Amino acid sequence: MKLFNAALLSVALTITAGAPGVFAATPDNMLVVAQNIDDIVAIDPAQAYEFSSGEFVTNVYDRLVQYDAEDTTVLAPALASSWSVDDANKTITFTMREGVTFHSGNPVRPQDVAFSFKRVVDLNLTPAFILTQLGWTKENVADMVKVDGNNVIVKYEGDFSSAFVLNVLAARPASVVDELTVMANQVDGDMGNAWLNGNSAGSGAFKLRTYRPAEILTLDANPDYFKGAPKVKSVIIRHVAESATQLLLLQSGDVDMAKNLTPDQIAGMGESEKVVTFPQAAVHFLSFNQKIDSLTNPAIWEAARYLVNYNGMADTFLKGQMEVHQAFWPKGFPGSLDETPYNYDVEKAKAILADANIATPITVELDVINAAPFVDMAQALQASFAQAGINLEVLPGTGSQVITKYRERTHQAMLLYWGPDFMDPHSNAYAFAYNSDNSDENYQATTTWRNGWAVPDELNKGTKAALAEPDLEKRNQMYIELQKEVQAKSPIVIMFQATYEVAMRANVEGYVNGATSDFVFYRLVTK
Repeated sequence: MKLFNAALLSVALTITAGAPGVFAATPDNMLVVAQNIDDIVAIDPAQAYEFSSGEFVTNVYDRLVQYDAEDTTVLAPALASSWSVDDANKTITFTMREGVTFHSGNPVRPQDVAFSFKRVVDLNLTPAFILTQLGWTKENVADMVKVDGNNVIVKYEGDFSSAFVLNVLAARPASVVDELTVMANQVDGDMGNAWLNGNSAGSGAFKLRTYRPAEILTLDANPDYFKGAPKVKSVIIRHVAESATQLLLLQSGDVDMAKNLTPDQIAGMGESEKVVTFPQAAVHFLSFNQKIDSLTNPAIWEAARYLVNYNGMADTFLKGQMEVHQAFWPKGFPGSLDETPYNYDVEKAKAILADANIATPITVELDVINAAPFVDMAQALQASFAQAGINLEVLPGTGSQVITKYRERTHQAMLLYWGPDFMDPHSNAYAFAYNSDNSDENYQATTTWRNGWAVPDELNKGTKAALAEPDLEKRNQMYIELQKEVQAKSPIVIMFQATYEVAMRANVEGYVNGATSDFVFYRLVTK
């Protein structure tokens, strides 16, 4: 008979106290997950900024509006049952859903929303910028977010549309916390930050029972959740750093899900397991630094688009990890451009270079993170580009070395990836289609500035116009047009969108893993 290992067994016995014995499989009302969660620095939603902490916050806290498990591509009512927009006065009025309670039993009040937003701004921790871009400061946030009866009135400053504001308010730091519980645990004016990094005060589908850093997270179902009680009574997320150990635990039946397996391990799964693939928001690209004179000819950018063996990589060593995608906004969200007009065509690339009188061979240094699959991607690019006389000299480095070089604009070519901070197309449009000041002194955390690309005025204006457009359908079309321009006429060659493979026992159903870690849901899981 199979047994849980000691750590899992102790938790299982706690949850199933009084049960007649330990079974070969995990209990029916419990989901046990093996996952590397040592990236977590904080679980307070005002501070949490890591992938694993994003999953935690989404399952434990709610927002006024949010992308939810039923459809992770639709912005849906949550703690707000409805809202009205006044674009002229840059105001959104949210009507609170009645009858919702926090895990403590306290009612969710409009005052909790105002407190939560002010708390993020006042603490000013890592993700605070997501809210402060609405023009909120410590001095004015109390005036920008007000309570009126059962309504929360949100004001914003800036030339952007209410659609953008709604997506900002669906982001992680806009999670609503229980003011009464949090402030009862305040220490030295920290607004409960230390306490919330080991406890929870949300209204979500699950509540935190146990958190031991780099060891375990235990979540208990909230039977009173306003969208219905979760299908399982508890979720145990156990930190297992080694993918081989995760696989063994899954195959032995000691866990229901393994989240960090390698492609080779995925390929060797047995009949008792299955693999589900989820598109992710990160896009992977090759870029050319425009501070390097020899790389400023647009013909090099165009030829490069035909020298990437997209399908060759996606169908072999990237299988299950990436799919071909050639636009800056990820597939699966409104405003995405899903057309892939470029394919591997060496003869066309040669003709483009010849027509532009570019003498070959030329040598270009390519910086890459020294880890799989990035080195493999760089070597594949090296082989395909060489066919047209562009010799890529691959320079592997640690992640910090590569990123530092990129930020300093001292690279020639760069192989990297980019993910949005929140699910609004402006998050990526600003990074790939806007750069109004390309001076060295004007540091910007964007791919355009880091590649020294002085974006044409028309594209800059288009990015600002899309941000401000109030009509949602028109706005999405504007972002599609921006992507077409970047796709065809920029020194940034977008190649792939990441995918994520999750291995699980064959009886597990209902797990939802959207495009980012903020869209991971356990509420609908059944076994």
